[in-house]
Amino acid sequence: MKRFLRAPLAAMALCMPLAAALAQTPIVMASTTSTEQSGLFGHLLPAFSKATGVQVKVVALGTGQAIDMGRRGDADVLFVHDQVAEEKFVAEGFGLKRFAVMYNDFVLVGPATDPVQTKGADIVQALFKIAASNAAFVSRGDKSGTHAAELRFWKMLPPPEAKGSGYRECGCGMGQALNMAAAAGAYVLTDRGTWLSFKNRADLQVLVQGDQRLFNQYGVLAVNPAKHPHVKAQDAQKFVDWVLSPAGQAVVAAYRIDGQQLFFPNAGK
Repeated sequence: MKRFLRAPLAAMALCMPLAAALAQTPIVMASTTSTEQSGLFGHLLPAFSKATGVQVKVVALGTGQAIDMGRRGDADVLFVHDQVAEEKFVAEGFGLKRFAVMYNDFVLVGPATDPVQTKGADIVQALFKIAASNAAFVSRGDKSGTHAAELRFWKMLPPPEAKGSGYRECGCGMGQALNMAAAAGAYVLTDRGTWLSFKNRADLQVLVQGDQRLFNQYGVLAVNPAKHPHVKAQDAQKFVDWVLSPAGQAVVAAYRIDGQQLFFPNAGK
């Protein structure tokens, strides 16, 4: 009889570590390269895990690719910056409610000599000068939120989308695009957060900023478990709720590089 009882107890003992491991499986967050490369998540996610016990694995991609991950059910939560694409994702039933979470802005950087004299212009005037002069311009070309914003600006040109012969797409993240621009003395559109954390600037400088069209809004949304029952919906919602809470928003606001705030919380705005 004692031997018979030992087997179930042994099986239970083997199952307990497995159950504990499953309970600790992190949620997958598909996000932008800008939030990752700026260092924000290294600051934000430990605070979230400490508050909730939930771990997060970040997959940093362009926003378009991040949203595709959510559409396939390969991510539990999205942290991205293309409001039109985010709202379409929700309307199609792949995501739960989309929330504004924080913002910063885009800036146009280029060589300090500014050969086509973009400094002081608005973003459309600056791109027009770049195109007309066939100046070197590096585009991410990766369907990211930054790339989507850049394409919106090109469409405002007269004539629309006349980018000039110096236009190059790298199909890469923001850090790589900045490296290419630094090496080639080219112009490039970047989010301010990645720019502030970027160390290999060579002679690149911020040339165009402050145009209201350069506003860069980030959104957060959980993937809909009705579409993908396997997603970790409860833990994903914990992240959404926490980052929108006063505690989470305070952590976003506290992140700085060299005393400069990179992101500004605006939950629910």
